[in-house]
Amino acid sequence: MNREIHQWHSPSLNKQMEIAVYGHYGFALLMFPTAAADFLEYERFQLIDAIAPFIDAGKLKAFSVNSINNESWLNPHVPPPYRALRHQQYNQYIVDEVVPFIRSTTSNETEIITTGASLGALHAANLFFRRPDIFAGTIAMSGSYDIKSYSDGYYDDNCYFNSPVDYLPNLEDEYLLGHLRSRRHIYILSGQGSYEAPERSVQLGRILEAKGVSHAVDLWGHDIAHDWPTWRMMLPHVLGTRF
Repeated sequence: MNREIHQWHSPSLNKQMEIAVYGHYGFALLMFPTAAADFLEYERFQLIDAIAPFIDAGKLKAFSVNSINNESWLNPHVPPPYRALRHQQYNQYIVDEVVPFIRSTTSNETEIITTGASLGALHAANLFFRRPDIFAGTIAMSGSYDIKSYSDGYYDDNCYFNSPVDYLPNLEDEYLLGHLRSRRHIYILSGQGSYEAPERSVQLGRILEAKGVSHAVDLWGHDIAHDWPTWRMMLPHVLGTRF
């Protein structure tokens, strides 16, 4: 498997940001880490190994980005308005810097599918829902799609527009809705075991259904916990059966 590490100083975030790239061909799978983890988390926890057959076969090229969650929602030492602003700056980094980087190493026609687990699922789903004109779909695993779970009671526009369960019901922009309704790959997965919250996936699914957006909510069994063995099963399953 071809493996590369790239980094640059991000103007959006004013810091050095790294990205790991796996593979040589195929659609782009943009991977967001869990919690406060880094760009090599999916490699350390063998998720890259779990999807290696698809990478080696040229079905996909994976791009695993760094997170700044420890500077935003997981940082109790800064005020909530700054946490929300930092999240918005991270969105800007992905759209203005990471997407062009992916295009430069693939092509302008290459589809970009977002994915992530836990807090990474929020980023993956949220960026897709905000910009379905850029991203072709999402595989969100074990996520919460309500930013209020992380904002400690604070709420402003930066919270609202990063909380899919809040802004999607009110979305009336026909340009964005048209792109959402045309996308074939929207997968919301959750276990029903320890530390999972399947009701959050069900809630998001109902909102998408009300908007006429085709999607799949896939709830796994009561023995499926919020942990790495789950995601090492889920992601290869979706890639193998849906792509």
